[in-house]
Amino acid sequence: GCSEVVQLLVDECPHLDHTAAGSLTALHVACLAGHLSVVRQLSQRGANIEARDQASYAPLHIAALLNHVAVVEYLVSRGVDVNISASVGTRALHLAAGGGHSSVVLVLLQRGARVCLQDEEGHLPLHWCVGRGLRCPGSSLTDGGAALANSSSDGRLKTGKWSRYSGGASTASSMEVLALLLHYHRRADVLVSNLYCDTPLHVACYNGRYECAKTLLTYGGPAQLLKENLWGETPLHASCSSGSSNELVTFLLQQHHNYLNYQSWDGHTPLHSACFHGHTITVQLLLSHSVDTSIATHTASYKSKDDPGGETAMCFAYERGHDEIVALLKQHQHRPAHTPLSPTSLLFSHSLDDPNTTTVGGANSPEAVYFPVPSPRGKLRAITHEKLDVLHLRTVLPPELHLSLADIELIENIGSGSFGKVFKGRYRAAVVAVKRYRTNVSYGKSDVEMFCREVSILGSLDSPYIVQFVGACLEDPSQFAIVTAYVEGGSLFSNLHEQRLPLDLTSRLNIALDVARGMLYLHTLPMPIIHRDLNSHNILLSLQLRARVADFGESRFVRNLIEENLTKQPGNLRWMAPEVFTQCTQYSIKADVFSFGLCLWELLTCQLPFAHLKPAAAAADMAYKHSRPPLEPVFPFSVSRLLDCAWHKVPDERPHFAEIIEELEGIRDSQLESTESESSSSIVAPRQHRLHYRQHQHTCCSADTQHSPLRYTSPDRMPIDDELTDHVTALRSRWEQEASRGQSA
Repeated sequence: GCSEVVQLLVDECPHLDHTAAGSLTALHVACLAGHLSVVRQLSQRGANIEARDQASYAPLHIAALLNHVAVVEYLVSRGVDVNISASVGTRALHLAAGGGHSSVVLVLLQRGARVCLQDEEGHLPLHWCVGRGLRCPGSSLTDGGAALANSSSDGRLKTGKWSRYSGGASTASSMEVLALLLHYHRRADVLVSNLYCDTPLHVACYNGRYECAKTLLTYGGPAQLLKENLWGETPLHASCSSGSSNELVTFLLQQHHNYLNYQSWDGHTPLHSACFHGHTITVQLLLSHSVDTSIATHTASYKSKDDPGGETAMCFAYERGHDEIVALLKQHQHRPAHTPLSPTSLLFSHSLDDPNTTTVGGANSPEAVYFPVPSPRGKLRAITHEKLDVLHLRTVLPPELHLSLADIELIENIGSGSFGKVFKGRYRAAVVAVKRYRTNVSYGKSDVEMFCREVSILGSLDSPYIVQFVGACLEDPSQFAIVTAYVEGGSLFSNLHEQRLPLDLTSRLNIALDVARGMLYLHTLPMPIIHRDLNSHNILLSLQLRARVADFGESRFVRNLIEENLTKQPGNLRWMAPEVFTQCTQYSIKADVFSFGLCLWELLTCQLPFAHLKPAAAAADMAYKHSRPPLEPVFPFSVSRLLDCAWHKVPDERPHFAEIIEELEGIRDSQLESTESESSSSIVAPRQHRLHYRQHQHTCCSADTQHSPLRYTSPDRMPIDDELTDHVTALRSRWEQEASRGQSA
């Protein structure tokens, strides 16, 4: 960009249009770098301002693509044709629109660029704007930044023709460009289709551009919703094929009452599209809107022409090896009847209750329930993924954490679960816990995935409040094991409910603080981790009563939750947050806060939450009836308030663990001061708390009062000190006797 050097070279070189590799001229290079002064020098000395490189890119194309506004303005002022075409019909306006360069787009439009010009594939600048850059046919200058899209050759469904060009525009910049192109003076036609019969709305849906799709629909009207492309896909089909924006899917479903079960020319529905591409979350969304899972396509690709039978969405998922979706569809019980279309809905090319539409593999077909899982393709995919996961784990895990099971002495079995067994062992003179995994295969995926995930998470943790990771045995799937430090005190569950370890309030609060600090550590990592199975079984105590959080088999990095299959509830149901149990929304780290609240209540009362109910019934009561364990009258007001917040039914209203720690420290310090000053271990509930307790019992726990060992006592008759303690103990003993008699019966 040094003008003096360029001037010297220009004076000595009469051939300003000499080309280098890729037919690049000096002017192309100057436009690539955005050096306006050099561009001006070269053009004033006679350089060809419309010279073409190997891909027929003119300097204007390069400047527009790379958002060099001043260079674009100068070239246009020198008389360059603003609608000059590259080798595949690409104009500067296409490139600027695809990059979201609103300033360049405005300059080009003001200088006469035409919004109605299409490239050789029929793309308008509108298509480029909403398609994340689409394809940028390669000038050698931009090679590496010119991404070619993948043309689909699939005869049944579109398989991602719209590539996500790495230089694609952000939503905000795309919206600015879209507003310029749709300005009433431009008169851009949003119903124009490209070579693949895609309207701009199709392209926006394939790329998950929610805001762009809303704008296009507002501008062009509902007629766009029913347009099918070459693959028979409407915009709703396209958004389900993409699976990148369920917000967009929800929006489109609201636009037409019969859009949900709309069949294209070949009979496939939006559910078919989502199942074909394996978008589990999108399938769940469609099922929540009562989609008809029995609809079949008009013909089956693998059947003979004489066989009129088609394929259901479950067939599509099974053939593609998406076994989790197959299992999800099997669980789905609701089968809505077909809703006939009204005469005003004749724009639909196929009626949803067409008598000629077959339902082979549908709800009433014997084929519907016989899909052996794992499918052949799903099993192959699972095996491949497992091997890749193990190879990756062996690569990234430090050598000192690679252990051999032969070097570990297994002393005794101390526990078991669906994953396998836990042993107490010895490794290099240290006592360790060895968690051995089974290798059973179920539903196309084994415990290998769970094992690899747990090792990956444990290997990244280093906190005194988290169980210490010693290493993992990775040599053979039959020998897979996770080795951690042995915590000699056992689990909190065992100490509270089996050994009935006597603990004063201060010790209980210290245990709760250790757990909260461990959870805060997990939630504030650079890549936050959600535990998803926090309960008293997974809280281990040392002999000094220091707590450590353990068992990360159900844990996930928060960034991966969006891809998580939510058909299976993780963790123990008794301590499960309502949003996890109902599977109605994408949950967050606040699910751990809910579980912690139940653990805190359990720690303070020495009782299981909803001990009179089975785990599933307890989870259902908390989720659907908003029931909560009763707040005992002996609780300080601050404890009751903390519990109320921790198990709030709205996840966002629950506190973060940093707030919980601050509150617990205050309660503990207050208790220590009270103990020192009064030399008494009893806690008298203040009148303020009694009112709070009465209100809580009325709103949350009325259904559980008759089962609770601690029934509400009127404030006027509230005993104090030792009398209160004796009263609580008596009630608890009576409840335990009743529960014991009930179990015997």
